Amino acid sequence: MTVRRIFTVVGAALAGTVSATDEAVPPADPREVRALLADVGLLRPGAFEAEVSQALRRFQARAGLPVDGVAGPRTTQALARSAREARHLRSLGMAA
Repeated sequence: MTVRRIFTVVGAALAGTVSATDEAVPPADPREVRALLADVGLLRPGAFEAEVSQALRRFQARAGLPVDGVAGPRTTQALARSAREARHLRSLGMAA
């Protein structure tokens, strides 16, 4: 197989992955979602499942995402980024 053919196959595979719909990807691990929501200050430890869904919807609304209460790829990526920023601010001694 030539290098050109390899890049064509890899490019096609990547294009299919990038253009895949959210329905093709399973929701994130609920434990991780809980931890990330706690990191951004939207959920207290030991919260009930209904509170997790409400916190996730609040986050989605604030982030400008579709509010569906599902931790799909876009929501999880935005949530992880927000949690990382919140942890960074706390490490600097700033309230997050």
